[in-house]
Amino acid sequence: MSQSQSETWTIGRLLTWTADYLKQHGAASPRLDAEVLLAMAAGCQRIDLYTRFDEPAPETLRTSFRELVRRRAEGMPVAYLVGRREFYSLSFRVTPDVLIPRPETEFLVVALLDRLRARQAGVAVSVADVGTGSGIIAICVAKYVPQAQVTAIDISPQALAVARANAEDLKVAERIELVEGDLLAGLPAERRFDFIVSNPPYVSQSEYEGLAPDVKKFEPRGALVAGPLGTEVIERLIPEARERLTPGGMLLIEISPMLEQPVRALFEAGKCWHLEPTIKDLAGHARVIVARVL
Repeated sequence: MSQSQSETWTIGRLLTWTADYLKQHGAASPRLDAEVLLAMAAGCQRIDLYTRFDEPAPETLRTSFRELVRRRAEGMPVAYLVGRREFYSLSFRVTPDVLIPRPETEFLVVALLDRLRARQAGVAVSVADVGTGSGIIAICVAKYVPQAQVTAIDISPQALAVARANAEDLKVAERIELVEGDLLAGLPAERRFDFIVSNPPYVSQSEYEGLAPDVKKFEPRGALVAGPLGTEVIERLIPEARERLTPGGMLLIEISPMLEQPVRALFEAGKCWHLEPTIKDLAGHARVIVARVL
């Protein structure tokens, strides 16, 4: 991206060159990555770049952009580079201490919000988000269900710091209690919830080996890998949730499509749950298990 005497580095030329460069380095969405990173370096919205294609890019902009592109070519996810990711129409801070929010988790949020909204209007409802990470699920609940009392739990104090910042950014900090703990064990014995929701670690060790290199290199392994089978954390969560749910309370868990039958078998073995049909994504893959305490 050095300046030549014969050609000027315009915004448009920067984007074209960078998209080709990132494609050569294995980026799945090279043009989008280039636009997001250049908008960050320029301090503008991505859409603003489209009116500036013929504008010369000053050396200061090219220098800061060059560093972002270098790190992206090394595999650093764009969300970590820009420090944010959109989820459920909200903008969340993300750092390497938390997983990058994924579209699949929106199916979990929709399933939970639908069931919360079906409750009697204005009646308080308690929700625990176990393994909250960046806080996306807890914050969506607090944002869209005014009567919800939300507890967000994570074993990582660094993740809770990100969740706290997001709750403050999105004006729901006073509605969310943040708790450091391993699943539900750190709560007072008397605490009960109407709904418990979790996007737990559910990747098996063998599945982890096959993930994209940037995921393995940069995202927190402990938030992804459950153990050799992938069901280890869920197997612990189910009985803990049973003890913490109010009569008729519900547990909603995001899963890997490969774990649908093993996870349903774990619920069935407890003989105290009514399982709803598994919620599938747009591709027909199993994504969310919903169970109600009998």
